[in-house]
Amino acid sequence: MTPQDSYRLFEQLAIAIPKPTTELVYSSHFELLIAVVLSAQATDKSVNKATKLLFEVANTPQKILALGEDALKGYIKTIGLFNTKAANIIKLCRQLLEKHDGNVPHLRSELESLPGVGRKTANVILNTAFGQPTIAVDTHIFRVANRIGLASANTVLGVEKALMGIIPEKFMLDAHHLLILHGRYICVARKPLCHTCVISGYCEFFQLTAH
Repeated sequence: MTPQDSYRLFEQLAIAIPKPTTELVYSSHFELLIAVVLSAQATDKSVNKATKLLFEVANTPQKILALGEDALKGYIKTIGLFNTKAANIIKLCRQLLEKHDGNVPHLRSELESLPGVGRKTANVILNTAFGQPTIAVDTHIFRVANRIGLASANTVLGVEKALMGIIPEKFMLDAHHLLILHGRYICVARKPLCHTCVISGYCEFFQLTAH
């Protein structure tokens, strides 16, 4: 894909999705961090359902530690891998208090040192909470980027690097959520909705299947 096509592609996505943002519900950087940790291999909808009740009683590192691991599991038991996630969240909260005065750090190295936080989670926090131009490659972005021709890579890091190299600077901050939302609702895994897609004219998959 040429830089010109990439620019026009993101220009059309930005028009179609005027307010690209996460669908996770949160009211602080800490709540966002917990929600993103919980969202691994889970839907935003299931996370929001659990955190709505959890955050009413515990929405700070201190309160979650006071709640305890067993009680925390009760709130997140509907989410996949909840045992591991509960253990990581307890350790994460303890580390935030011990090393960061209870605040969510804004450096990648410090974020990735937190239990349960990998590169993808760190990228989400850097982008959504701190306004940094990062790309967190989830299953939607991985699929969409390879399908439409923005990337040609078989690893998450490969797709991230390819996207960072081709996304126009103007759209870099919003690209993460533009691609996720496009993948979630239009460029779905099975039977993508090409007939309603605003970027089909720039899509390699559509060009191949339309002829």
